Amino acid sequence: MDQAEVAALKTMMEWEGQRKAPPAGFPALPDLPAARYTSPEYFALEQAHIFRKSWLFAAHIDEIPEPGCFMRWNNAGEPLIIVHGMDGTVRAFYNTCRHRGAPVVTVDRGKSPRLMCGYHNWTYKTDGSLVGVPETRDFVNLDMTCRSLIGVRCERFGNVIFVNFDDEAVSLLDWLGPLADEWAEFGFDRVRLAARHSFDLNCNWKVAMEANMEVYHVPFIHPDTVAPLVDSKRNFNSLYPHGHSRMLAPAPSGTDRAHVRAIDSPPDWQQIETVGELGRTCTQSYTLFPNWVSPLSSYFIPPLVFWPTSLTTTRLELVTMALDWGDGPAPDLWTVPDATQPNGRAMSSIIQEDTQFGEAIQRSMESSGFRSVPLSYQEARIYYFHQNCDAMIGAERIPPELRVEPVLDEAWVWPRDPRRASVLAG
Repeated sequence: MDQAEVAALKTMMEWEGQRKAPPAGFPALPDLPAARYTSPEYFALEQAHIFRKSWLFAAHIDEIPEPGCFMRWNNAGEPLIIVHGMDGTVRAFYNTCRHRGAPVVTVDRGKSPRLMCGYHNWTYKTDGSLVGVPETRDFVNLDMTCRSLIGVRCERFGNVIFVNFDDEAVSLLDWLGPLADEWAEFGFDRVRLAARHSFDLNCNWKVAMEANMEVYHVPFIHPDTVAPLVDSKRNFNSLYPHGHSRMLAPAPSGTDRAHVRAIDSPPDWQQIETVGELGRTCTQSYTLFPNWVSPLSSYFIPPLVFWPTSLTTTRLELVTMALDWGDGPAPDLWTVPDATQPNGRAMSSIIQEDTQFGEAIQRSMESSGFRSVPLSYQEARIYYFHQNCDAMIGAERIPPELRVEPVLDEAWVWPRDPRRASVLAG
């Protein structure tokens, strides 16, 4: 990020702290319909369109580090295999044999130059092509070239692997848009996977995720953890194409925040030396539509990824990526050791604070007293997220009582922004 942009963003954060009302011309945000969090019909539309057409975080290259390595991936409701091909290319396939539909891979991770279905030993190369069928004499006109594993779009941003079920989707780089440039300084091509743990939550995935998409709650939910590090009144939000967004907030005045930390992290963890001034001194957190939220700093790339497992349940993945930690313990920003938990880890205090009300909120939302959701200017990222959910589903598919009105038009989306034009010109 060049110095002119850094200076502009610092100016905008100061302007946020001094304003007395939402900016001139900012649209009034209509209430969100309550049933967007409780409707089986809307949930089915999300599954069929949002999670079938978006680029989704699947893996880190450390999980399949060498040619021949593979892993199962089922987070989006479809059984996939992520494969590091013998030719060095990373690919994704449905974990479904082209013979009788048995899973080709039955272990979470492994390494082999061939993928063999255990049912009848149909065998595939790591590029998905079918190369072995027992008793071919009993098949009439079997064209093996037409029976390869069915692939799923798979692309990388640095060391991070994404998949997309839509063959017509734009490329991952086009999907990221300006985020790809803004993320360049954070070393996505150099960070290793340090931790990846999952926890089940009893609430709709949007309830869980939206707790990480605004700072309105910070003084009340995080008084001793996040609040000392984030000046919520000087937070500046930006909206990007495809439903992505960013929050950027400095530390409270007088706070020394040379080391950006969300929990008490050891000071000897390696810094990503290419990270610029804002990444070192401010909190900046990105929503990557549809289900990734991540603060980025000079120490970590730590996404929180929210996977809907039913209308009222969510699997939260807590991931930490960082530069090589050598012989020391792997850094883990979001979890702490806890021998009483099934995976030996518990959510850190910050994540517990953000998730503590999820189940109660879901129950309350299912009552007759939950009618709609009014959102403030500082919660515009949430409204923009919902607006893009409807755009991806297609408004014509959504019952009128469940739709949101697309009031945040292109005038408020990067590279346009009336706030910047007004403040920086004045």
